[in-house]
Formats: sequence, structure tokens, C-alpha cells
Amino acid sequence: MKYYGEGLPGVDAGKLAGKLIVVEGADGSGRSTQMELLKNYLEGKGHATVDVGLRRSTLVSEELQEAKQGNVLGEITRSLFYATDFADQLENRIIPALRAGFIVLADRYIYTLMAREIVRGADHDWVRSLYGIALVPDLVIYLRVSPAQLVERNFRKNATLDYWEAGMDLGLSRDIFDSFIRYQRLIQKEFTQMQQEYDFHVVNGNRSVRSVAGEITAQVEGLLGI
Repeated sequence: MKYYGEGLPGVDAGKLAGKLIVVEGADGSGRSTQMELLKNYLEGKGHATVDVGLRRSTLVSEELQEAKQGNVLGEITRSLFYATDFADQLENRIIPALRAGFIVLADRYIYTLMAREIVRGADHDWVRSLYGIALVPDLVIYLRVSPAQLVERNFRKNATLDYWEAGMDLGLSRDIFDSFIRYQRLIQKEFTQMQQEYDFHVVNGNRSVRSVAGEITAQVEGLLGI
């Protein structure tokens, strides 16, 4: 393995024996369902797995959630909050699991964090340098779902749309549905630009759960030589 930048001091990425698999996608893309199916598949094949994701750090996750609910985070503060959350998980969960030979399944990774900051006006180079500590995953799956389908799925599941996932803080529209569509298009544009640079495998998430799972499984089997 290797880092995107300088990485963590004292940790040789080349000595990490496990695999890091990332599944990216917006809320409503089917990401959580596919993560669960992949986890069950891998464990059924005898592989030990560890789950990580955004806002799961024991260091700052509760404080970050409280700050988000108040909708009062400044741009730099928000960026550093998420970067701290990621760094804590990297040091205390991801790297120890990889060192032990586990397969780490990441429910979103630095790409969502970077895209969110960039569409809010953050400098590209600054955002990338912020996550220079990140390990390069062995496989990145990006579930691409049309914004209209995302609205339908989120509303069907939660009967509402999330303030942040709708980009309401950006002032794109007073209507949360319209804002959601516009914001998700901006995020997808960033993912399209990152696709080649970060070697995403893009999966059409508009299809059935079984079809999507089959494509993801095939990619994982190729990675692991199954």
C-alpha cells in the first residue's frame, strides 16, 4: 500500500498486509445495503473485516454531529472537524486492522469529504493536502445514481431530505427538493473529475440491488483473486 501524500509518521504503508475497499455514493445510492452484502460475502469466504465510515471517530464524532445539527459550522472549522475524524480512524482503526491482515470496508472515504469542501468553494490543492495522510485504497467503488432517483429514495426512506445532503447551506434554492437536485449534480461533477485521478470503478446504482451487488462482487473477486 501507499499514501496519497506524506502519510502518517512512523507507519510504513508497504508493510500493511490487509486490503482497503471503499464504497462511495450519496445518501440513497444503496451504499449501506451494498456494504452489508459485501461484508456478509467476504466473511462467508473466511475473510475478517472491519467497518469504518464518516463521523465514526470516538474523538470528535459526537461533537461534529452536534455542530452539524446547529448548522453553525464555518467552512474551515467544518473541514478540520472532518479531517480530524478521518485521521483518528486512520490511526486507530484502519491501519491496525490492515496491519493485522483484515479487509477494511470504508463506507465513504476522503473523496466525499473533498467533493463537499470543493463545491463549497475550498481550494483544491488545500483540500488535497489536508488528506495527504490517507492511504490509497485497493479498490474504490462509486455508486452513481441520478439526483431524481436519490430524491425519491431518500424521501421514501426518511420522509424528508437532509439539510446538508441537500446543500441548503449554499443558498442554491429556497426549495429543499430543488436544492438537493442542484447540490447532488455539483457533487457528481466533482466525482466525475476525480474518477480518473483516483481510479474509481463507477457502478450504475439505478439498477436492482442484485445487479449492483453482482458487479461489486466481481470487482472484489478480481482484487482478491477469488
